[in-house]
Amino acid sequence: MDQGTRDDMLGRLAEAVRSVTVTHPTRVAVDGPPAAGKTTLADDLAVVLRAQGRDVIRATIDDFLFPRAQRYPRGEYSAEGCYFDTHDYDALNRVLLDPLGPGGDRRFQDAVYDRTADTVSSPPVVTADADAVLIFDGVFLMRPELIGRWELRVFVSTELEKTVDRAVIRERQVSSRAEVERRWRERYIPSQQLYFATVRPTDQVDFVVHNDEPQQPVWETRTR
Repeated sequence: MDQGTRDDMLGRLAEAVRSVTVTHPTRVAVDGPPAAGKTTLADDLAVVLRAQGRDVIRATIDDFLFPRAQRYPRGEYSAEGCYFDTHDYDALNRVLLDPLGPGGDRRFQDAVYDRTADTVSSPPVVTADADAVLIFDGVFLMRPELIGRWELRVFVSTELEKTVDRAVIRERQVSSRAEVERRWRERYIPSQQLYFATVRPTDQVDFVVHNDEPQQPVWETRTR
């Protein structure tokens, strides 16, 4: 394991991105539990890569949700529902990951869902540069539907109990502590436990970033 500053860790990840040699855009997955710090890490890595002159596409699993009416057939607090019924992986592969992959035409869309309006979204089709980098954050990114579509795989790890406290702080403007804690303890944490038991995601990745202390992270390189 390595330990250092956040800049050290981001520099190591940027170096790993640079080392990928493919003739299509480099697709980077930033996986991890809710409130582990995935989005912040992905945003920070995008800043570093852009400063190095790379064209970066930032996208998130939250823009590939099914509409709310389709997401809860097993109930609002179902862990199985969170894992099986939430995300439109077929659309994610069709409009983003496959076009940017080997044999793709690099014409992509970065969303199929508008979270604010809870409606289907169809943003303009954009053509990526061949040396662009996709940084994609989200939960469950190592599942079988997606596992073969990443050139670089990062897992942001933190104690699941810490994610509850972070979520309470993050969502205090819109949800009570009781609501957040119920959602995390009944839906999100058990769905992560199901994911770990089913897929063993940290065995599938290139880097694990232990993000309990975001400014002093510990990271490890995995071989797969």
